Amino acid sequence: MLEVKNLHVTVDGKAILKGLDLTVNKGEVHAIMGPNGSGKSTLAYVMAGKPGYEATEGEVLLDGENILEMEPDERAAEGVFLAFQYPLEIPGVATMTFLRTALNAQRKARGQAELSTPEFLKTVREAAAKLEIGQDMLRRGVNVGFSGGEKKRNEILQMALLEPRLCVLDETDSGLDIDALKIVSDGVNRLRSPERAMIVITHYQRLLDHIVPDVVHVLSKGRIVRTGGKELALELEANGYAQYQDEAALAS
Repeated sequence: MLEVKNLHVTVDGKAILKGLDLTVNKGEVHAIMGPNGSGKSTLAYVMAGKPGYEATEGEVLLDGENILEMEPDERAAEGVFLAFQYPLEIPGVATMTFLRTALNAQRKARGQAELSTPEFLKTVREAAAKLEIGQDMLRRGVNVGFSGGEKKRNEILQMALLEPRLCVLDETDSGLDIDALKIVSDGVNRLRSPERAMIVITHYQRLLDHIVPDVVHVLSKGRIVRTGGKELALELEANGYAQYQDEAALAS
């Protein structure tokens, strides 16, 4: 489904990704771990099309199409979803209005009919209940005054409604207590599907106790320097990243 080939990315003129290669098949969950500054969030942002993240070489293919040539809204319509480490607040825009606008825009781009108001309300309420999102949250401005856990649950709600083909979760565990982590992880796990691929970006093993990956990658100094099974995350938790940072420095 996803093929990242020899990806080089610069931010403010500084090279961050330096020839990254990655393949994620349908139905798989891949975890990307690595130290601060290794390029994890840069990979997420460049796939989503965030301004300021320039791909100077390489391709990001989703079912054979290079999404780097698409605008961010086109990538979203193709099924790319990014859950941010720090979700933005949008004062003055009610969460329900935001969700309905986003969902119907996606459906229109995919040639589907827009949902009627009763259909939309039923869909949102069912999805929100599973994430313990109350009606008061849905009436408030997008993420305005939300706790860290509420913001992350709101993002998983968006993901559940939009039904993307490729989900990129950028440090979803950041700022979550144990209870919120379990709720968010359960929401993600319900969205695992043979037709959907996921990339989970994290520093810590604890998230991967809840969202168990099929494959774990170590990213260091802009390249993937090791790939293994879920046991690799346990090794990283025990030994840290120093070995891989040294290896990446020697390869540079």
